[in-house]
Amino acid sequence: MTTTISPDLLRKYDVPGPRYTSYPTADRFVEAFGPSDYVQALAQRREGPAAMAAPLSLYVHIPFCESLCYYCACNKIITKHHERSGPYLRYLSREVELHTEVLGTGQPVSQLHLGGGTPTFLSDDELRQLMDLLRRNFAIAPGAECSIEIDPRTVTAERLQLLHDLGFNRISFGVQDFDPDVQKAVHRVQPYEQVAALMDDARRIGFDSVNVDLIYGLPKQTPESFTRTLQQVSTLRPDRIALYAYAHLPERFKPQRRIITAELPGAGNKISMLSQALAAFISAGYVYIGMDHFALPNDALAVAKRQGRLHRNFQGYSTQADCDLIGLGVSAIGKVGATYSQNAKTMDEYCDMLDQGKLPVVRGLALSRDDLARRAVIMALMCQGQVVFESIELAWLLDFKSYFAAEMEQMRQLEEQGMVVVDEEGIQVTAQGWFFVRGVAMQFDKYLQADRNRSRFSRII
Repeated sequence: MTTTISPDLLRKYDVPGPRYTSYPTADRFVEAFGPSDYVQALAQRREGPAAMAAPLSLYVHIPFCESLCYYCACNKIITKHHERSGPYLRYLSREVELHTEVLGTGQPVSQLHLGGGTPTFLSDDELRQLMDLLRRNFAIAPGAECSIEIDPRTVTAERLQLLHDLGFNRISFGVQDFDPDVQKAVHRVQPYEQVAALMDDARRIGFDSVNVDLIYGLPKQTPESFTRTLQQVSTLRPDRIALYAYAHLPERFKPQRRIITAELPGAGNKISMLSQALAAFISAGYVYIGMDHFALPNDALAVAKRQGRLHRNFQGYSTQADCDLIGLGVSAIGKVGATYSQNAKTMDEYCDMLDQGKLPVVRGLALSRDDLARRAVIMALMCQGQVVFESIELAWLLDFKSYFAAEMEQMRQLEEQGMVVVDEEGIQVTAQGWFFVRGVAMQFDKYLQADRNRSRFSRII
């Protein structure tokens, strides 16, 4: 694969768009989908022909944080009152109980992820309680991928050991940037030395994989300062790196109003930082997995990419085969059968629905046949970098070239630009195109096409 992705290429093809952790994307969910629809999907999982055969993925959202990071767009509750997590765990227990009333206990689980917020806001005893709750009600398989997001400011070597003892084998450190001025500007000060010590501890304890999250486009970042962060991260040698672009949307995310807009890097500098990161990590021996993920060659994610076994879920690229996902907690998103669902985003509404004996689902989507066919195409592009026409035609009983006639016209244009190769068998993303695979996948997004047509129509009016 080519390692030279110039700022000019990025400027032309690195377009804004969905990350396709699902299709349709979460912004397409509707409030007409509620608890009864979700219960029906759970019942079909239990009673269907493949009941209990396909393992589950579990996501648990812990919304609490001790301090506010100004860039954050996650669903969180800022509090130093740790006594608030006890009642929340009781509501999580009730939500699990409502699931098992439909599914029964002992559903096999191959993947567990704790996100937030800050999952390590919970005390040691509360973490033990939570894992005990999950193990009592689900059958977490030996060798299951169990991961947790960690704020380095909230853990010690002893806490890392506890997490390992509880069964977590993958951890993710939120770093974002090591530059002290940038850290102050986003209200998240954590020295490089602190993270380096924790990385050493994690390796000594024996975690299978350690991920580091970075963000480019933050206030006071410059190409020069970000180069230093990239060098420091490369020195730490995490197994995986996730690199995200900061999107400044203060009208949607209140914490971002504390960021001084004048301190944000311009578009040209953002493109330079992305180009620098791609070059730095690839030259340091990392495999570019796709979108925002890098991994060392022997990491399971890199192995899965080489073997064509990549998958994608709400946490991004994954080694886990496509499976149902149960989301637990405030704002958590789930996928069961041909449905998506999302829990209430406020603690009051979440707790109120559980007090009424209802699963706290407030929006979601039942996928149509067209949604499912397009999802198969988009995920094949995003994960394998290719679509084999025959496989889609057999699965969905359609003629690919006529069903996707407009999209095929777009593919021919992308082929002229060196992004894909189209032949009688299918569509293959090129080595260069893999860096812009989101833009390729977007051509099959019916909802985006409708948006474009509406905006075009509006401008004419």
